[in-house]
Amino acid sequence: MKQALVGILIAIGLYAYGHHKGWSERDAEMQAEIAIKNEEARAKEQELNQKLNDNEAKLLEVNNVINEKQSALDRAIRAGRVRFPSSCVQAGNVTTAAPVGGVEAASESERQTLAAIAEIVAQGDRNTEQLNACIDAYNQAREMVNGQR
Repeated sequence: MKQALVGILIAIGLYAYGHHKGWSERDAEMQAEIAIKNEEARAKEQELNQKLNDNEAKLLEVNNVINEKQSALDRAIRAGRVRFPSSCVQAGNVTTAAPVGGVEAASESERQTLAAIAEIVAQGDRNTEQLNACIDAYNQAREMVNGQR
């Protein structure tokens, strides 16, 4: 009976040891898998950050071009080189300016109106470019996350 009890205790001990060792091996395997997945995620994140930085640089370039065009247009408006067509009827006080070099000088209100319209157009261009950059960034991120390259 004593030998049977010792045999049972040894069997239980071996089972407990094997069970513990199996769980330890499983935990080690899981930690290795987690480390691999974390490295893959970091690599994807770095690639995505690089693409976002590239999109941001492109957007900055486009905004600089829009700002340059806006400045050139503002200078042309202030110089009187941009005018409303003579067929445009302006509401309010209609006065004729004295001709300068054969062309009527633009009134201050006309310059202000043209400058306001030019600013609205430039802001619309900036907003459109920003929206397009956002859409591009979203599509790139979606493709990376979903694995569709």
